[in-house]
Amino acid sequence: MAKTRSAYFCQSCGYESAKWLGKCPSCNEWNTFVEEVIEKTAAKVPSWKTSTGMERTNKPNKVDHIQSITEERTLTGDKELDRVLGGGLVAGSVILIGGEPGIGKSTLMLQLALNIPGKKILYVSGEESEQQIKMRAERITDKPEADCYILTETSTQNIFKQLEALEPDIVIVDSIQTLHSAHIESTPGSVSQVRECTAELLRFAKETDTPVFLIGHITKDGTIAGPKILEHMVDTVLQFEGDRHHVYRILRSIKNRFGAAAELGIYAMHNSGLRQVSNPSEILLSQRDEELSGIAISATLEGARPMLIETQALVSAAAYGTPQRSSNGFDTKRMNMLLAVLEKRCGFRLSTRDVFLNIAGGIKVEDPAIDLAIMVAIISSHEEISISSKICFAAEVGLSGEIRAVSRIEQRIMEAEKLGFERIFISNYNKKGLVTERYQIEITAVSKIEDVFSILFG
Repeated sequence: MAKTRSAYFCQSCGYESAKWLGKCPSCNEWNTFVEEVIEKTAAKVPSWKTSTGMERTNKPNKVDHIQSITEERTLTGDKELDRVLGGGLVAGSVILIGGEPGIGKSTLMLQLALNIPGKKILYVSGEESEQQIKMRAERITDKPEADCYILTETSTQNIFKQLEALEPDIVIVDSIQTLHSAHIESTPGSVSQVRECTAELLRFAKETDTPVFLIGHITKDGTIAGPKILEHMVDTVLQFEGDRHHVYRILRSIKNRFGAAAELGIYAMHNSGLRQVSNPSEILLSQRDEELSGIAISATLEGARPMLIETQALVSAAAYGTPQRSSNGFDTKRMNMLLAVLEKRCGFRLSTRDVFLNIAGGIKVEDPAIDLAIMVAIISSHEEISISSKICFAAEVGLSGEIRAVSRIEQRIMEAEKLGFERIFISNYNKKGLVTERYQIEITAVSKIEDVFSILFG
C-alpha cells in the first residue's frame, strides 16, 4: 500500500502547506486553504502510456547548436480562432479556455471539432451525455459525417487508454475540473486533482505532438478556477467573454507562447451556433440618424487588429450631493484621472456632476489611445454640443493635458479611412515621419487638449 497523507492547498495559487494557514504566504489571500487527502507513489508510471520503453533522457545543448525549425500550424477553419492563436494550432500545444457558465465555450469547441477538415478529433466530456452533445451537434452543423468522436469519461486512466487506441489528431476536454486521476485521492475539481490531471495531459501533448484544448470554469472574480499554476502550465490561455443577454461574444488571448497576447476574436451567438464577425468596427459603431451629444469615435487596437469603437458619456447634475462616477468597459480610476485633467487644465467644473461612461458593444478596452475620445465625449455631453459622426480620435492624454503619441498610428488611420471617416485627431508627435499625402482622410495633429476643444467647441 502506498503511504497516504493529507495536506492543505491554497485554492487561489495552489500553495501546499502541512498545516492550515489563515493567510497564504505565496499570494497573500485570506481563508483560502482547504484540506485534501493526497497519495504519494514511490515511482509514478506515466498514466497516458502503458509501456515505459520510450522513456528518454534529455541532454544540454549550446544555443548555437540547436537546429532552428519552422513551427507548422494547423488551420482550424475558424479565422477568428486562428487569429487569436497566432495563425493556427501548433503541434503539442495545450490551450486553456475559460469563461462564464452558458457563455458558449462548449459550443465553440464542438464547432471546432465538427469543422476542422481532414482531422480526427476526440471530444471528451465529463459534464454532458452523448445524447446531449449529439443534439447540440445537429443544431450547429449540417455535417453529421464529421470525423469527430465523443467520449463521456472523467477518469484520466480510462481516457488515456482510448487515446492510445484511437490516436486522434486533436483532443478537447470539457472540462478540466471534472477529471480525476487515480494517483490523487481528493475529489474532482480540487487543487491537487486539477494540477495532476493537467500535468498528465500536458505530458501527453508534448510527447505525442497532439494539440489539447482544456475548457475551464471561472470564479466570481472572472479568473479561471483552480490553482494559478494551471495558467502557467499551459501554452495558451483564452478568455471567452460577453453578456449572455447580448448576441456578441469576445475570445481574448491572455497568454500565448506561440503568438501575440491580447489578441481578439469576435463572434455572434445565434440559434445555429457561433458565427464569426469579420468586421467588428461595423457592429461596434451605432447607426445614428441624427447627431447626438456625448458620443465620440475612437480608433483602438486589440492585438494586431484595428477597430473603431464608440465611447458614450453622460454628464448630469448630482441629485444627491455626492457625484457618481461609473464606467462600463473602461477603467474607472483612469476615467477619474481624465476628469481631473479636465478640471485642472481646461477649467471645466465637473466636481458636482455625475459622470457615466460606456463603451458600446459590451467590450472592455485598455488601450490608452481612447483617452482623447473619452474626454471629448464627456465635454460634448456637458456642453450639449454634438460631435460629427465623421470625426474620430486616436491619442493618449497626459496629466499635464498634453496629447501623447500612440503606437501603430498608420493602421488606425487606414481603418478610419476604410470606414468612411473624414477627419481624425492624432498627436503632433505621431505626425513625424507620417506621409499624410497617402491618405484621403484629413489628419489633424494637436499637442494640447485645449487645442482640441477650441477646434471642436469653438
